[in-house]
Amino acid sequence: MKQMASVTAAALLLASATTGEAQVATRPALALEGARQVIAGAVAEAKRLGAGGAIAVVDDGGTLLSFERLDGTFAASANIAVGKARTAAMFQRPTKVFEDIINKGRTTMVALPDFTPLQGGVPIVVEGRVVGAVGVSGAASAQQDEDIATAGAKSLRPAAATAPGARPPAAATYLENPQVAAAFARGAPLLEVDGYKVHASRREAPGMAEVHLWETDVIYVLEGSATFVTGGTMLEGKTTAPGEVRGPAIQGGESRRIAKGDVIVIPQGVPHWFKEVQGPVLYFVVKPISMAGGAGK
Repeated sequence: MKQMASVTAAALLLASATTGEAQVATRPALALEGARQVIAGAVAEAKRLGAGGAIAVVDDGGTLLSFERLDGTFAASANIAVGKARTAAMFQRPTKVFEDIINKGRTTMVALPDFTPLQGGVPIVVEGRVVGAVGVSGAASAQQDEDIATAGAKSLRPAAATAPGARPPAAATYLENPQVAAAFARGAPLLEVDGYKVHASRREAPGMAEVHLWETDVIYVLEGSATFVTGGTMLEGKTTAPGEVRGPAIQGGESRRIAKGDVIVIPQGVPHWFKEVQGPVLYFVVKPISMAGGAGK
């Protein structure tokens, strides 16, 4: 009898192992890096609007992953932002939907537990699935709350939402001389992957002042010279892409002459500007990307 029980147990284990793929679903999940990326995108939009705000990011089960409250935002906004995010994640709908329903007369919805039907909660969607949500409270208006949350949700790169399990190691990348030369001839990216970028840059005239919220620029000058400004205050800065702010000039800062052989390292968040160019200037730029940026504390 004991031997029969052991055989039966072994058979059950074997059946479980052979059918495991059918029993476990693999789907995208919001990782901590992704949550910090959403926070950073929302913070950038809030600063562009000149607004305050508390920003919360939760996973698809409503568990808090990352949070930030901008200076000057009232204290109660923290709990409200978390509530908005949880409501948007658990119901897989923007919280404005529920606020509108209640305003139209269905007030019984307020009896739902752990429910914050206030505009400013937005689901985060990857590959057609809700992987979490972002909630914002404390901006100048309910519409600004939603605009900031939407900007945060849109700033998530799909690579930051990962399915469970280890990733295979990346292969080495070889870029041959003709490809590199062609990229420098027009100024173009050589490689852009999760975690870093490599650009073959070409500049023949001054450009816009820039701030990269998530990227450190490591510049190696190959040809030409320029007057390069770092630090100071960007004038009339506008968000042109998630984590990217540009403006016409920099006020103050440190001005230096750069030329062939020079290396410049510009940490994330530092304004920089090619003010004058004796060109063409050819330069490699390696861009390590960090989504933390102080946003996920």
